[in-house]
Amino acid sequence: MIKLRTRLLLLLVASVVTTATFATAQETPAAHDDLPATPVLKLTHPIDDQGHSISGNGASVFTHEEAELRALVLDSASHPVAGVAVEFSQVAPREIQLGTDWTDESGIATVTFQASNKDKEHTFVALIKDSTVAEGRIVYHVPVRKSTWVMFMIFGLAGGLGLFLFGMDMMSTSLQRSAGGRMRSILGTLTANRYLGAAVGAFVTMVIQSSSATTVMLVSFVQAQLMTFGQTLGVILGADIGTTITAQLIAFKLTDYALLMIAIGFGMKYMGRNQSWRNLGDVTLGFGLLFFGMAVMSRAMYPLRSYRPFLDLLGGLENPIFGIMVGTVFTALIQSSSAFTGIIIVLAQQGLLTLDAGIPLIFGANIGTCVTAALASLNASREAKRVALAHTLFKVVGVLLLVFWIPELANLVRSISPGGAIASDDTTQLARFMPRQVANAHTIFNVGLALVFLPFTSLFGRLVQRLLPDVEEVAEARYRPQFLEPNMLQTPVLALNLAKVEILRMGEIVKDMATMAIRPFLEADLKILDELHEREVEIDDLDEQITAYLIDIGKQNISKEQIEEVYLMMHVTKLYEFIADIIDKELRPLAHKKAALGVDFSESGKAEMKAYHIKMLKQIARGLDAFRENSLETAKKITAKQAKYVALEGDFRHAHFERVSGAVPESLVTSEVHLSLMDNLRKMNSHSADIARAMLTRYEVALNGHDIDEPNHE
Repeated sequence: MIKLRTRLLLLLVASVVTTATFATAQETPAAHDDLPATPVLKLTHPIDDQGHSISGNGASVFTHEEAELRALVLDSASHPVAGVAVEFSQVAPREIQLGTDWTDESGIATVTFQASNKDKEHTFVALIKDSTVAEGRIVYHVPVRKSTWVMFMIFGLAGGLGLFLFGMDMMSTSLQRSAGGRMRSILGTLTANRYLGAAVGAFVTMVIQSSSATTVMLVSFVQAQLMTFGQTLGVILGADIGTTITAQLIAFKLTDYALLMIAIGFGMKYMGRNQSWRNLGDVTLGFGLLFFGMAVMSRAMYPLRSYRPFLDLLGGLENPIFGIMVGTVFTALIQSSSAFTGIIIVLAQQGLLTLDAGIPLIFGANIGTCVTAALASLNASREAKRVALAHTLFKVVGVLLLVFWIPELANLVRSISPGGAIASDDTTQLARFMPRQVANAHTIFNVGLALVFLPFTSLFGRLVQRLLPDVEEVAEARYRPQFLEPNMLQTPVLALNLAKVEILRMGEIVKDMATMAIRPFLEADLKILDELHEREVEIDDLDEQITAYLIDIGKQNISKEQIEEVYLMMHVTKLYEFIADIIDKELRPLAHKKAALGVDFSESGKAEMKAYHIKMLKQIARGLDAFRENSLETAKKITAKQAKYVALEGDFRHAHFERVSGAVPESLVTSEVHLSLMDNLRKMNSHSADIARAMLTRYEVALNGHDIDEPNHE
């Protein structure tokens, strides 16, 4: 009986519950039948119409500046949801509750914060207060910049670029110093075949790390008639391939090892036992400075990753015309496509550059590098100008052929490069893979250019010759006098004074050359030899132009005394040219020979050289004084000293033979160099005395003719 009543009671309760549930369901509006009891919400970063984030995540703020954080709430259909409470808080570097905001009709909740002046980055979190929703938490990383960040960024970029260019120049110069002579020999002898010429050009440029240097070298070879214009075309195309090696090396992320390379290079440079090791040390040091400069630029550019105006500017580089113009101008300014390609790769390492923006910059860099060769050819022969024009046309035509196919080229590069296609807003992946893709695009462009043009170099050469036909040219000197004025020839007295001032300037240059000429023998400083050669070229140009000017003076209606003065000036000019020739033609090769021995002079021998070198410099200085002041007393002093110096050179020679006979090791090894050096110093002494003798002879001739004023007898 009890069991029956229990069953009836349970049945009654179940009936009541069922009726209540049905009644409640009937009262719910039909419009909400399809909504779940608990909505599924998503919290995300809002974006604008251009796809840029406006949440505040990643956007730089200044210290003490008030900024906003925004969060967007969406439902399961990605529709904005209003009236949802979103709680914001700072989690690093310290925990701070920023407050709660309810989403507006656009589904966006907003909160403000003030940036600290001590921390470089703040981290925030936004949460939907209802813990049952899905994806209800997002994170914000906000870089904090000081108000002077732009100034310090410019400092970093300028300093980093300076280190980068200095390192590249040091590396290039050192490689040229150690292998440049052999490279010039190879260039001059192995370029008859266009394909062999391309291989030689690639190899030489790979060694000296500069296609501009190779092209300028070609201009000088053609100018000196060591090569023909046709021989240079294959080399130019090969040089463009060789320069891609630099870009490939830069694309390797070796910045972490830059300081190690600097340390090793410095050690090799200053502790190397011979010049080869020191040159290798310079190469390593330059390579380290190059990568250290890249690291400095990379750190300086980091704030730009979140600087919207700069990101918009880089986005504009995807316009091919704009990108090519920027690349051309910047490369022309720094006169190095390798350097500008390095800058492009630095941008890529920060994730700031897409491949579609990098390729036009590379095209522009290849056009801009033609400026160096063009400048080198300005005062060159017609055929040398054709080299620069051919280099320019190769680049410009190549860019024009590919400018409309940049998307296809980009796809080709992605297909053979790591990373493949990367979203433009994925800075992490861009920074990881874009440097290699940019370097590969540079390589593909230049290798493709060579493959397309090499079979048609003869046709291309004829086109260039039609654009620059042969004309009657007057050879122009590289160095020009400072004081010779053609319009003064009608006044011979003034013209003679100008000629004398120019000869004195020439004599001062020769005196400086003579002063420096001893250094490679005493300090093993071979760097000075290139400067000595360049100054000798200047002396040759001045000799030619001063002589022509004096001849023009002689054609005027001048007196016999003035004719004798013209002859004296021509003789003095030639004597200074003889001294410069001794330094360049005799002492330069002798310095290389001494360096190859790897043995220094004996201390006694070195002391004798220094003493005799000082005597020689004094004679040159006296000769300048005598000529400047027209002083016969000084001229007589020079001739008297000359006899003593000839005897002194004989004494030094005898002392050297005694050291050789006594088997002094250093004297035995360096004997030939020692004797040749002393002999050349004696010749330079003799030429200085010849100036004095010429002055005395002129005075005696003029005195016998009774048509000269008494000179200065101080």
